[in-house]
Amino acid sequence: MKLTILGCYSATPRTLTNPTSQLLEIRNHMFLIDCGEGTQVQLRKHKLKFSRIKHIFISHLHGDHFFGLPGLISTFRLLGRESELHIYGPKGIKEAITLFLKLGDSWTNYPLLFHELSSKKSELIFEDDKVLVRTIPLNHRIYTNGFLFIEKMAPRVLNIEAAVKFGIDKSEFANIKNGKDGTSKEGKSIPNSELTIDPPKPKRYAFCSDTAYKEDIVPLIEEVDLLYHESTFLETEQRLCAKTKHSTAAEAATIAKKANVNKLLLGHYSTRYKSLELFKKEAKPIFENVEIADDGKIYNI
Repeated sequence: MKLTILGCYSATPRTLTNPTSQLLEIRNHMFLIDCGEGTQVQLRKHKLKFSRIKHIFISHLHGDHFFGLPGLISTFRLLGRESELHIYGPKGIKEAITLFLKLGDSWTNYPLLFHELSSKKSELIFEDDKVLVRTIPLNHRIYTNGFLFIEKMAPRVLNIEAAVKFGIDKSEFANIKNGKDGTSKEGKSIPNSELTIDPPKPKRYAFCSDTAYKEDIVPLIEEVDLLYHESTFLETEQRLCAKTKHSTAAEAATIAKKANVNKLLLGHYSTRYKSLELFKKEAKPIFENVEIADDGKIYNI
């Protein structure tokens, strides 16, 4: 699982910083999470093959989280895309995007499929044989979700040395990977556990976009490998959180501690602060394993 931060600052784009967008590579998927202005430029800058993106998850309909989406959809059209593009986001996103396409007379030449969300409870919104995605209901000024990405258990890994040792015929390898026992050259049944190795432990990533402190998300994100949680303000500006429905770095760290996550990644910083290290300094006494996101950073989960 690999996470590339394309943008992680709040509100307005600047020459050196970008609004929220991330690319998560997980089990042969490339999931785009939020799509602020400049997203496709960032994708090109970091040489990411964004034609592979088939699923886009939008947390809410504030501009710094989805204003890059109409442009990306248009670029896919200009590049001759044919494969389906699925967009998951709040109710209203279909109307917003199709209005752009209608007024510009630029309908896509590929299937554009919207999955509009309105539930205030966590729900399963995507699943295949490798990955599932659930919403994380948040508390912002408008309807907002975070997203929980969960790997499914991979097949067991064939132990080639053991297979050779027991004289297992290659024609049995596929069945052994799928959990069946093998047969030695002498015709003896060899238990699958002796011919395979446990696959890596499935990983989980939680993306918590704009939100006020919301303790009831803790059970949903408990013990995830990586938690991205917005930290727009420092405690010196905590008074602004009630009005704007944002969190401080200390509040993000408190959520991480209560959820017993492996690592916390802070982001969505207000640009009023001179140094990102201030956010880490505030969070670390509460939750030790904390990092500060920045545009272009890559995290291997």
